[in-house]
Amino acid sequence: MLLESVNLSVAIWLPILGAIAILASGSDANAQRVRWLSLIVAIAEFLITIPLYTRFDKTTAAMQFTEFHTWVPAFNINYSLGIDGIAMPLILLTSFLTIIVVISAWEIIKQRVAQYMAAFLIMEGLMIGVFSALDAILFYVFWEAMLIPMFLIIGIWGGPNRIYASIKFFLYTLLGSLLMLVGFIYLYYQSGNSFSILDYHQLPLALGAQILLFFGFFAAFAVKVPMFPVHTWLPDAHTEAPTGGSVILAAIMLKMGAYGFLRFNLPILPDASHELAGFMITLSLIAIVYIALVALVQEDMKRLIAYSSISHMGFVTLGFFIFNAQGVEGGIIQMISHGFISGALFLCVGVMYDRLHSRDIKDYGGVVHRMPIFAAFMMLFAMANAGLPATSGFVGEFLVIIGAFQANVWFAVAAGTTLVFGAAYTLWMYKRVIFGKIANEKVETLTDVTPREILFLALLAFAVLLMGVWPMPFLDVMHASVDNLLEHVAQSKLP
Repeated sequence: MLLESVNLSVAIWLPILGAIAILASGSDANAQRVRWLSLIVAIAEFLITIPLYTRFDKTTAAMQFTEFHTWVPAFNINYSLGIDGIAMPLILLTSFLTIIVVISAWEIIKQRVAQYMAAFLIMEGLMIGVFSALDAILFYVFWEAMLIPMFLIIGIWGGPNRIYASIKFFLYTLLGSLLMLVGFIYLYYQSGNSFSILDYHQLPLALGAQILLFFGFFAAFAVKVPMFPVHTWLPDAHTEAPTGGSVILAAIMLKMGAYGFLRFNLPILPDASHELAGFMITLSLIAIVYIALVALVQEDMKRLIAYSSISHMGFVTLGFFIFNAQGVEGGIIQMISHGFISGALFLCVGVMYDRLHSRDIKDYGGVVHRMPIFAAFMMLFAMANAGLPATSGFVGEFLVIIGAFQANVWFAVAAGTTLVFGAAYTLWMYKRVIFGKIANEKVETLTDVTPREILFLALLAFAVLLMGVWPMPFLDVMHASVDNLLEHVAQSKLP
């Protein structure tokens, strides 16, 4: 029982303390020891988060594994943690993908290995803190702090334009978050000096105040998703980030914006959410259709996958603002699935880049002749990205389209175009890179995937297929929380 009561704190602080130990004891002279220590910490973290699923009570929407400690009593700021069926799967996704990132960087990162591994472990703890925080200021501290390791990862280990990309990433996300902090301060005074997020759910706020708060939170969460038109930082960040940075950025950090809408906008500002649902749906459909067309013309594989991420995240926000169970659950499933698929695709690009040092589609062709095992893995992930049935990419999109059809048939028609465009840009890229004759003499030098690369690609392939064939373990844990959220959103909070 003691372990259950401290699970979340251990999950947050173990990787951070492990990172500090790695920084204190590691250097490039003993890089192999650093790698093994990082892997041990990442695996231990994943094992610690598993009981969050196995002990989770699926019958209740109440916060579970809660912890409460006074932090700053003068302002009623507390160290308050807890998770529901929405947050818990995202924590497991974070701990799982951190293992993948550590393994993927094993032989690739040769300079500042300790700092690289420590940055990801620190970011892991902070991201789990975001998903666990029940105090607004604690949430804000975790939310802002996680920008620092990602800023360093892009700025130190990134590509030629890494400084520009890292600063653009930092400024976009920081400026949006400042408006969120203003919203927290307003809610603090309206609630009688409380920063408890759950206390805000019952506040009788006027519609005008709700709309202003909605846009304050929107500034933080829409940038992070990112939604159209505040998406322009993402392709630059992905293009310049190292492979591990792209994986975590796409698979976890984008999900935090969507999670923010579920944790703040919908339950705290239900009337504004209904009032502005058309606005949110319009932006989501623009992202789904227009950004998919932008992805079609990309020549850089990482930029193509980055734009694909924006388009797929449009499905998530669309699902949330059609206010039915299929839409919301489909959006959450899409968040998890996209974490697996986008992470896998960025790793596939990384595998090729490590050999040829190019991300341009034109520099490839005929890769299947030299890397048949790799081509099979990438085929699976490309099909999943296109929404093939029996892969995780199909489940979330199918549920959202069903939910959209219930709300408005034209929403479903517009959203369904992503199945066409997604197949177009993903399979066209795959065809030009993998099939055909060997068009570049450098491709002749390629060697197939190593056992280390097979390991992390196989883990992700297993996850993609498991969710596609058997989605119920993922859906069961969120039913009660989603039903409770929708019931709450349906109730007006106007004074």
